[in-house]
Amino acid sequence: MNSKEYKLSEAERLYVYSLNTIEEVAERMNLSTKTICRWKDKYDWDYKRREFLKSKHSFHEELYELARKIMKEISADIDTGEKVDTGRMYALCRMLPMFVKVKDYEDVASKRDKKENENQGLTPDFIAKIEEEILGIPRKQNIDNDNQQ
Repeated sequence: MNSKEYKLSEAERLYVYSLNTIEEVAERMNLSTKTICRWKDKYDWDYKRREFLKSKHSFHEELYELARKIMKEISADIDTGEKVDTGRMYALCRMLPMFVKVKDYEDVASKRDKKENENQGLTPDFIAKIEEEILGIPRKQNIDNDNQQ
């Protein structure tokens, strides 16, 4: 694997699986954001990230359903007065801490996606702020208020 292939695969891993932003990937890889954006578009990293997040979400649901099934079986054993299978009890006890880890992961992934979507594009307020602070052009509201007084 040559240097470019290594950087490409590492950048993809950071973006798709570690859920870093384009800016974070560029900074960590010491590459320009333009290069990362070009690779992201060319190799469809957004699709890969969505599929990865879907698989993580599906895993959480499957884990939850399995724990629920085991819990129902344990409850049924207790209700009928049968001896509770220690293997099932152990499996349930080992699964419970995983819920917190998986849920925390999903929350972080969701927040990063929202943050990334919010940072796309220029909003009218942001353009007005640039005009006022950098270009010295007063906001239209301020001009209208001055004319009325």
